[in-house]
Amino acid sequence: MARQDQVLLLEPQHELKFRGPFTDVVTTTLKLSNPTDRNVCFKVKTTAPRRYCVRPNSGVIDSGTSINVSVMLQPFDYDPNEKSKHKFMVQSLLAPPEMTDMEVVWKDAKPEELMDSKLRCVFVMPLENDNMHDAEPKVSSSSSSTLKSESSALPKSASAALDDTEVKKIMEESRRLQQEVQRLRQENKQMREDDGLRMRKNTAMSAPQPSSSSSGVGLKEEGASTRLLALSVLFFVIGVIIGKLLL
Repeated sequence: MARQDQVLLLEPQHELKFRGPFTDVVTTTLKLSNPTDRNVCFKVKTTAPRRYCVRPNSGVIDSGTSINVSVMLQPFDYDPNEKSKHKFMVQSLLAPPEMTDMEVVWKDAKPEELMDSKLRCVFVMPLENDNMHDAEPKVSSSSSSTLKSESSALPKSASAALDDTEVKKIMEESRRLQQEVQRLRQENKQMREDDGLRMRKNTAMSAPQPSSSSSGVGLKEEGASTRLLALSVLFFVIGVIIGKLLL
């Protein structure tokens, strides 16, 4: 009598893929779903039991539910000839309404009650994938370098524009201060000439008057000299800043 068709839904259906390198444990997941209205017993078997650790490797899947089975490939020296040797089989059996011992159920099951699905193992090394997509990394690398060059150029141009603007402002301020210093020098010179004339005119006046006049003149000279000195210091500082920016 022919066996029944598999009632469980498997994901993936035909292949279990393991991606290298295989120097450490590589795990893939097998999903078993039970779409029926009855509970289903299952077992997961392999042709290479020493190479794989399966958790869980057996159990019961309730009606309308699913379970994820972790298939762990142990580290080994990869051999391309082993690609099609390892296989897995998912065996299932409809659980009786009142099941107390699953092992007894498997032992007493008739061959026509058993259902199975087979999957083959596929080993994939990273180099195999890289060779298929050699062109893509080159394009992406080129695009990446172009983007980097453009992004690096933008801040430099912006910075240069900012520096030019600041230099122009400082140069204009420097010219303005130069004109102010020149004006103050002219005023100071004119004030000294006027004071000399005033002092010569007042030689015939009494002693208190010349002293009062001279003290007023001294205050004016001191104020003008102080302003001239402050502007000279400010002009020197601005000159130092301009020199640093140009360097």
